[in-house]
Amino acid sequence: MARLMTTDPRTLLTAGDRLSRTEFERRYAAMPDLKKAELIEGVVYMGSPVSYRRHGRPERLLAIWLAFYEVMTPGVEATGNTTLRLDLDNEPQPDLMLRVPERRGGRSRIAADGFVEGPPELVIEVAASSVSYDLHQKLHVYRRSGVTEYLVHRVDDGAIDWFRLEEDDYVPLVAADDGMLRSTVFPGLWLPVRALLDGNVPGLRAAVESGCASLEHRQLCQRLASV
Repeated sequence: MARLMTTDPRTLLTAGDRLSRTEFERRYAAMPDLKKAELIEGVVYMGSPVSYRRHGRPERLLAIWLAFYEVMTPGVEATGNTTLRLDLDNEPQPDLMLRVPERRGGRSRIAADGFVEGPPELVIEVAASSVSYDLHQKLHVYRRSGVTEYLVHRVDDGAIDWFRLEEDDYVPLVAADDGMLRSTVFPGLWLPVRALLDGNVPGLRAAVESGCASLEHRQLCQRLASV
């Protein structure tokens, strides 16, 4: 959306505002220096200063991990810090997403103005702890909207919550004996929890390479190529 500078307080976003999605987008467009704002259940949430240890570095590690998978999985698309239109009251800006394009059978799509609409297959958020709205308000929105998998990295707690949508509820994925969490919607997307927490990039790469050597991943690539 085009950004126009304004000083009129009636056109600015403020945390806690209750707005329609149209008004939220209009005010967001009028604030060119604003890095992040979200509309969750009709309420505006604003970004705060980003800590290297509590957000910047963990998000980067997860982005690298997704990039490894995208390189080895033609037909999927990863993106970061991108506005997501889910319904009239909810327009979050997830830290990361991994999606199957609509032309290949995915449920999200790119609108004429370039924004993502509809639920992607995987949404990732980096949160400080379990009290974050990422594990409360936003979790309920993603579940209700049909986001198939939702991953939250709780940095202060040193933990990963990865949920899979089953019927109408999120069920936690459980790490295997090798400490690996494995996506069920993206075969081969394996996450070594210890490597992520330790900032071990070679370990993240090795896990994805192992996952992408599996039969299930080859079948996914063949399916995506055939569409």
